[in-house]
Amino acid sequence: MSKSDYYQSLGVSRDANSDELKKAYRKQAVKYHPDKNPDDAVAEAKFKEVSEAYDVLKDEEKRAAYDRYGHDAFQSGGMGRAGGGGGGHDPFDMFREAFGGGGGGIFEEFFGGGRGGQSSGGAQQGSDLRYDLEITLEQAAEGTEKEIRYKRAASCKKCAGSGAEPGTKKITCPTCGGTGQVTSNRGFISYRQVCPTCNGTGQSIEKPCSECRGEGRVMESSTVKVRIPAGVHTGSKLRSSGKGEAGQQGGQSGDLYIVIHVKEHELFERHEDDLFCEIPIKFTLAALGGAIDVPTLGGKGSLKIPSGTQSGTTFRLRGQGMPRLRGSSKGDLLVRVHVEVPTKLDSDQKKKLEDYAEACGDPANPVSESFVKKAKKFFK
Repeated sequence: MSKSDYYQSLGVSRDANSDELKKAYRKQAVKYHPDKNPDDAVAEAKFKEVSEAYDVLKDEEKRAAYDRYGHDAFQSGGMGRAGGGGGGHDPFDMFREAFGGGGGGIFEEFFGGGRGGQSSGGAQQGSDLRYDLEITLEQAAEGTEKEIRYKRAASCKKCAGSGAEPGTKKITCPTCGGTGQVTSNRGFISYRQVCPTCNGTGQSIEKPCSECRGEGRVMESSTVKVRIPAGVHTGSKLRSSGKGEAGQQGGQSGDLYIVIHVKEHELFERHEDDLFCEIPIKFTLAALGGAIDVPTLGGKGSLKIPSGTQSGTTFRLRGQGMPRLRGSSKGDLLVRVHVEVPTKLDSDQKKKLEDYAEACGDPANPVSESFVKKAKKFFK
């Protein structure tokens, strides 16, 4: 199967400069990143393709060889099509390099989490974790404290995260001879990269820890208490620093991100910091006016209904909504009334309504008068 042209993969011209290459790569890498497209084999393949293209074109020597010989420049002996210029590179390392860094910023910005970042010395930051927490509307209004349990990779207590059996020592890495780097040859060019055996530390474990099998980390259940402030919305994120997965080779632990989900309420709908509810009222109350009790998150409230209120009229109770997450004020409660018309009348009730209708004569309701004027020509 033929390989795509590297310039076409990135969507740039053949004379694109380094800034244009980087900009194009960043755009494509974010679009096809596996964290943004889980279980999408096509996107994963595209992510690797653009990473391979950028790995070659950002390097002047590799780019010159590619411009002259094409993909053949990176095959053994300069011939054949079995491999590629990006062979041996890690597309995720390429992504971190292009976005300037470790496990935090870019992954938090785009995906709400992070992969561990690795330095040239081998220290690898632990991954960020995500926990989805569901709370009630009342809890979101008042604020609450929750204790959550989750699984994470924690530092092995037996070897203190070193990965080596206690009492043993680390030895010079036999692959790189302690330099932390190895040289790779690709056709006409050669370049250095982080040693895959020791991850750049220059040392290997003589005897792996029997508890973690040399990983330096073990899976365990962790518990953390989370204080949820009043006014949170669905999608609000809380960060618990250092509660993500443990780092390796002395790297820092990642963070735990708690993502809030507020459950739907049986009475209230939420619109930003305002609450909305619909309340049925009797048609006599709508006509004569009066006061009714209304539910609020703080308990029972009172609402004055003016005489002549129409079905669908919305009233605003100021300060009876949700507390604002940043500030001391609250939103409002919007109450829409629905006028209920009786479906069954006894003879006495029916007689009184008939008398009322007869006494009214022509329509006295302003809405009805307006309708009659508009519809009059259709009744001829």
